[in-house]
Amino acid sequence: MRPGRYIIIGDTGVGKSCLLLQFTDKRFQPVHDLTIGVEFGARMITIDAKQIKLQIWDTAGQERFQSLGVAFYRGADCCAVVYDVNVAKTFENLDHWRDEFLIQASPAEPDSFPFVVLGNKVDVDGGNSRVVSEKKAKQWCQLKGGIPYFETSAKEGTQIEEA
Repeated sequence: MRPGRYIIIGDTGVGKSCLLLQFTDKRFQPVHDLTIGVEFGARMITIDAKQIKLQIWDTAGQERFQSLGVAFYRGADCCAVVYDVNVAKTFENLDHWRDEFLIQASPAEPDSFPFVVLGNKVDVDGGNSRVVSEKKAKQWCQLKGGIPYFETSAKEGTQIEEA
């Protein structure tokens, strides 16, 4: 059985690399260099009494690295699309990221490809900086076929395991 491969995509600065680090190493790094191309992480998990090695590929959010998508997206088993709940533009770009993934990955069944949406940085400013409501994000996910949605904090480790 081959490992499961998950791709993390979204705008620059939404916390993709921090989510990866929290999931794989259970730690937070407040200052992180911009991802150039892609970073990798792995972790063993148990699902239905089976050990599975998850490979998580954290992609760069900058436009100049978007051409690398085809090489990294193809063969993915799931795609996590991340936005920052405190920055409206990152939420508005979810359509772009989802559509671009489907174009570049060319999954056999695009309508049923498993996505998950992560609204990250719920811890910032005690929630006072938030501009995208949980209700709005859940509505977007429902309109896209019932995509699972999780509100996360890479800093505090909130809902990382569940997602």
